[in-house]
Amino acid sequence: MSSKRTILVVEDEASICNFITTILHSNGYTAVVAGSASQAKSMISSYCPDLILLDLGLPDMDGLDFLSSVRQWCHTPIIVVSARTHESEKVQALDLGADDYITKPFGISELTARIRTALRHADQVVSSAGVPASRFSAGDLMVDLDKRLVTVAGKEIHFTQIEFKIIALLCQHAGKVLTYDYILKQIWGPYAVNDNQILRVNMANIRRKLEENPASPKYILTELGVGYRMLENQ
Repeated sequence: MSSKRTILVVEDEASICNFITTILHSNGYTAVVAGSASQAKSMISSYCPDLILLDLGLPDMDGLDFLSSVRQWCHTPIIVVSARTHESEKVQALDLGADDYITKPFGISELTARIRTALRHADQVVSSAGVPASRFSAGDLMVDLDKRLVTVAGKEIHFTQIEFKIIALLCQHAGKVLTYDYILKQIWGPYAVNDNQILRVNMANIRRKLEENPASPKYILTELGVGYRMLENQ
């Protein structure tokens, strides 16, 4: 896929935020920014980031409380970037679900290395959660989860980030019906609009790109009134 990895930076200090986003852009990532916990929750649902960089000193909620809340519905890798140096707080953050903890001030090479490691671990989890290898194939369809590449009969098909996340989720559970509600929560979280329209629109776009006849799909099947099912892995 040609789409870049998206990283959400949750930080309320403009100078630090600008420093981090500059690093991310220069290393080929797309950066989106939230200055508060409430904004961050909304942006997680809207952007479906591949990774979150979280400062603990947020204006509207303590970062540890935010971490605990988000981990109830979001499995995106979270790296805490904080000036808090007490070991007890580092342990608490990790126990609450943070994937890593970096203490300010930090070096550019350290930050980028931690990001690469967290993304690599997340990709390995995606690859092994129901798919024995990093590649999924069914008929002429091939999905490379590591390279974020989708081809049909050898031709590369380009998808938006959210469209690819939907495809990857269905590949992980190939042959199993995933309910509309489950897909919505996995992709957009509980802060998404509480109806299926956003999912239907994305699925229509996916099928238009993926299927020879979108009205009669052979890869992603609809279980009326229930959800969607990906053709079995071959």
